[in-house]
Amino acid sequence: METERLVLRPLRIEDAEALHPMYSDAEANTYGSHPATTTLDESRARLEKGIADPTWRAWAVTLKGDDTAIGTVACYEKRQGKVTEIGYVLKRAFWGRGIVTEAVAAMIDLLFAEGQRRVFADTDPDNKASTAVLERLGFTLEARLRAEWETHIGVRDSLIWGLLEDEWKVARPRT
Repeated sequence: METERLVLRPLRIEDAEALHPMYSDAEANTYGSHPATTTLDESRARLEKGIADPTWRAWAVTLKGDDTAIGTVACYEKRQGKVTEIGYVLKRAFWGRGIVTEAVAAMIDLLFAEGQRRVFADTDPDNKASTAVLERLGFTLEARLRAEWETHIGVRDSLIWGLLEDEWKVARPRT
């Protein structure tokens, strides 16, 4: 998938070295499903596990003209052909440039083109950057699940954000 500035391509184990600064960044991983890694081998193992999981599809985010991975976007189909959860993370050096918004928009375009009826994200209430991305993309805050999951930072609430295809047709940012 391509956008004006980005290419989303399948994630590869060879991306481990380029993504290690992101996987090992404690701040970038505060609200994620996994704590920051400490070694390149741990980052490679995390990447291998994700690539091997048949329930998730993941893409490396790269800048046009440079195949080096700077982040990832991923999705997990909760209900076949109907409802998909999304996730995303980006190397700190690329924060604040609209890259995640652009990459997630491209993934959402693909998901709705494939026939999904609903895309959703599950975020930590304190993850202000992720909240801003979802709001820019037109997601609706649907629920707060109290003490929903136990993470590496403790028991946390979850915010559930949803987006329907008809809403996307109206809200989609033009990047």
